[in-house]
Amino acid sequence: MENQLPLFNPSEHKLPIHGFMCSCSFSNESPKSIFFIKEVKHKTAMKIVVENHYLHRTAPCSKSYGLFCKSCRNILGVVVYGVSCSTTLLKGICGEEESDNVYELTRLWIKDSTPKNAESFLVGNTLRLLDKEIIVSFSEIDQGHVGVVYQATNFFYCGLSAKFTDIKVKGLEHQHHSTYANRMTADQVYEKYGKENVYYSERPRKHRYVFFNAKGRRKKNLIRKLKYEIMPYPKVITVGEYNHRKDITIGESQAIR
Repeated sequence: MENQLPLFNPSEHKLPIHGFMCSCSFSNESPKSIFFIKEVKHKTAMKIVVENHYLHRTAPCSKSYGLFCKSCRNILGVVVYGVSCSTTLLKGICGEEESDNVYELTRLWIKDSTPKNAESFLVGNTLRLLDKEIIVSFSEIDQGHVGVVYQATNFFYCGLSAKFTDIKVKGLEHQHHSTYANRMTADQVYEKYGKENVYYSERPRKHRYVFFNAKGRRKKNLIRKLKYEIMPYPKVITVGEYNHRKDITIGESQAIR
């Protein structure tokens, strides 16, 4: 597995001033000509996603990269990769023998004012920098996402996530269930929070995408191990300019959103 060369020359770009968001105006220039990518600290990545990403909460983070403006050298987006809390997810992609070789793309956020293709530029140029070979990501159907950025960066589409019901606690809905009920049985959750405060909610299904950060024979071997069927990309109707937040899925049993 080979890492790509850095997308910037350290002698040309001084260290970015973390905490300052880029406010430059951009035309439709190539992302490579106006942006550079640099690994950022966990604290920086989490601050940005909590303040700006629609979920407004932290996520597993082993590697995080920022998208920076070459003009002002400030940040305008991040992508976060981490090891999922779900052992079922880790083992379910290519089997238990590859479960330690999996990252999940847990957060992706870029300012709305950036030019088209900025997201695919950030994702596509950081995948090869990772130290694991299997990357999985999900697109939230209930947010109107279909995964255009993953399609643009050559992920395999592997259908919808499984139906699942999460245990919820009143007042803690903003947290992931693994935060307040990690490795706890239902009875233990009832005892800790009170049965009257606990309820169940069906988890929205998501589009599942898988990328193999490998080449040649190794990549073919991983594809053979893949537990999911590789399917055609979901069809989309793009509203306005290219932006995955505005894409509309036409699913097998879905009306146009």
